[in-house]
Amino acid sequence: MDTSQALSMPILKRRSLLMAGLGALAGGLVRAQTSPQAEEALPSFTGPGPNPYWNGVNPYVVYPQKLPLLRLTDRGVQLETPRAYFLTALTPNPAFYVRYHLDILPNAIDLAKWRLNLEGNFERPQRLSFDDLLKLESRSIVAVNQCSGNSRSRFQPRVPGGQWGNGAMGCAKWTGIPLKALLEIAKPKPGTVQIQFEGLDRGHGPEGKGSSRFLKSLDLNDPVLEECLLAYAMNDEPLPMLNGFPLRLVVPGKFATYWLKHVTWIRALTEEDKNFWMASAYRVPDTPNGSTTPEDVAAGKVKTVPIGHFQMPVRSFIVDPDGSAPLVKGMKTAVRGVAFSGSGRVVKVEVSADGGRSWGVAALGEYLGPYAFRTFTYFWTPKAPGRYTLAVRATDEKGNTQPDQGVWNPGGYLWNKIERQEVTVIG
Repeated sequence: MDTSQALSMPILKRRSLLMAGLGALAGGLVRAQTSPQAEEALPSFTGPGPNPYWNGVNPYVVYPQKLPLLRLTDRGVQLETPRAYFLTALTPNPAFYVRYHLDILPNAIDLAKWRLNLEGNFERPQRLSFDDLLKLESRSIVAVNQCSGNSRSRFQPRVPGGQWGNGAMGCAKWTGIPLKALLEIAKPKPGTVQIQFEGLDRGHGPEGKGSSRFLKSLDLNDPVLEECLLAYAMNDEPLPMLNGFPLRLVVPGKFATYWLKHVTWIRALTEEDKNFWMASAYRVPDTPNGSTTPEDVAAGKVKTVPIGHFQMPVRSFIVDPDGSAPLVKGMKTAVRGVAFSGSGRVVKVEVSADGGRSWGVAALGEYLGPYAFRTFTYFWTPKAPGRYTLAVRATDEKGNTQPDQGVWNPGGYLWNKIERQEVTVIG
């Protein structure tokens, strides 16, 4: 996108309109409860289907600038992307999932008054307008944004939190200002240890935690800072409001808890960030794969670290066929889906038609970058009627391959077990 044209795009001007659908959420609705324990995991994509949040059904709902998405909760808003939108490498903006932690969201932003503030331990604190940002050199990257709790419904024993299926993710082309360029303008002073980010969402976090603001920080020496963007465009269009307009942090390879929306403050900190969302929330066991046991957690034996210590693990998903219609004996079937890794390029995707006993190599789609979705296609011709179990696994350029056993941790994070899909063949 030509950044000089961004303000002329009609969709950008509409951001000043009241988003009535969001405004209605400000009162009168009961906050969803965390899910009870259950003996079996939920479907791989959670709707419409069993979910204790909504009396057994995840309803489709329409929010401003969004297609019908699957609602997990409405305070804070959690909307899951339906399965069919993952057939392409880039997830359409209107279908992109939504995840908020707090319940008071911006529904109108006046760009003439909005400013990005760089404050704290900087030599040259800044207060930049949106026009100022558009004058800076921009960069684009295609990257997957995935909620830390994506696929949490698969955990056994079940854990509290949003019971996502596999749809708390999306891949987009993000365009904006490199974070390093802004830091070079403001110049962190000696003694700076972390860079903190804050957006415009406010509200009630976990009770008693003093977490009415959502704050996340990255270490100043973290190599990911070289790749971070402050993005104002998504798939060559201005960000939807529910995905962070006017500016969101893009942290390639890391989970979405660090991808702050509506970024308005960037601070240079001289001490480690001890706010709730860093010190208590989004922490995982300090083990090679972030896994532990309920028994060790109960015994207080588990040391934890921020989830930012981990890259997103390699994953792959069968999108089609989805089991909703029978296949036909002797007719070639295209098994299609997407794969990605937070550690680099996906170099191989394998598909099994016998539940993982034997594997064939799929053809990979266009390479859009090391952090992007990689589409795949595998042709399979069933030879006899019956029930079959399709499975898929991916390998990245660092040799990481999906395991066939799941992790367990009390946050419900880092799931990347091999996905399976039951299909019926008739003939």
